[in-house]
Amino acid sequence: MPLNDLPDRVQGLNDWYRQHAAISVLQHALTRPETGRIALVSSFGAESVVLLHMVSILRRETPVIFLDTELLFAETLVYQQELSERLGLTDLRIIRADTAEARAEDPDKTLHHHDTDACCALRKTRPLERALQGFDGWITGRKRYHGGPRQALDFFEVEPATGRIKVNPLAHWTRDDVQTYMEENRLPRHPLVARGYPSIGCMPCTQPVAQGEDIRAGRWPGQDKTECGIHFVNGKAIRQGEKA
Repeated sequence: MPLNDLPDRVQGLNDWYRQHAAISVLQHALTRPETGRIALVSSFGAESVVLLHMVSILRRETPVIFLDTELLFAETLVYQQELSERLGLTDLRIIRADTAEARAEDPDKTLHHHDTDACCALRKTRPLERALQGFDGWITGRKRYHGGPRQALDFFEVEPATGRIKVNPLAHWTRDDVQTYMEENRLPRHPLVARGYPSIGCMPCTQPVAQGEDIRAGRWPGQDKTECGIHFVNGKAIRQGEKA
């Protein structure tokens, strides 16, 4: 699909699916030829089980990309393994930082202490970009209620720099919607949720959230940082219709 045709195509998809359920949006992304080859990128975090479950029902052979930063909670690694087996995911791809780059840039795994952006670039942004080579789009679990730049999310977006489609099937869901889906489908929760972690990233940069705080308040606490960078282009969040 020509890059200059993508914004119009994506806007048409958003107009068409505006009143549709998340499962319809996801089914379109997984089965329609215009979305091309697509992968689900999952952190196996606090809310990830919803999309993983939907994918397991619709098309369990969908490639699922999991970024192992090698700084994750042990609970996340165990949850990832157990959930993948339970849902029968057949194409799980565990991605890590390039070994040579990690040795050169963060040999003792302390980069996060003085430059969290560089650490995220090394362990998340660049590995994901390599993992997505050959894909026409990817599915994310972002939602408007997460706040910040996510408040204006649509179901479908364009990554201007790559020409890929990003699909956010749960964009319009509330926190109650997420909890209800988990309960109705008896899905296992990430063990850290019960310990006050509503959003879970790397261990050094994630802490519990106090009652009434924003769901992502525990990510990079004390810093003017709310995203790891995988949803940014040239340092800023890109929404439908914007240029990189």
